[in-house]
Amino acid sequence: MKELKLGDNHETAVERADYPPAKVKQILGGETVAVLGYGVQGRGQSLNMRDNGVKVIVGQRKGGKAYDLCLQDGWVPGETLFDPEEAAAKGTVIQYLLSDAGQKDMWAKIKPHLTAGKALYFSHGFSIVYSDQTGVVPPKDVDVI
Repeated sequence: MKELKLGDNHETAVERADYPPAKVKQILGGETVAVLGYGVQGRGQSLNMRDNGVKVIVGQRKGGKAYDLCLQDGWVPGETLFDPEEAAAKGTVIQYLLSDAGQKDMWAKIKPHLTAGKALYFSHGFSIVYSDQTGVVPPKDVDVI
């Protein structure tokens, strides 16, 4: 870890060296990461984790370019590629990487699968910060990252 001073603020930054691949595999060894959405964030993050030995599944609606790209990238329907709702049910860490509008639209279908002990991960916080407009309010017994 590295201490940073930004003006009057002091922050601790986690560096890549703090979490080498072996440590990440140990931490996530019993987890299934469900990446919902296969746009810029979803594709990059899912492939990175898969290539580094993390158990990953993808939740992407059938049809369209993104689904075809999932198939081209080696995700297998029924094994590592599912509809978003099924992926959310199977995953223990849910990476909610749909567009802002997609997160709002899909929330009612995803929320029932966010059960106690799971983690919900956002790469950007629009839908959760503006929950009064999006309705994205995680259950209290789910960790939010």
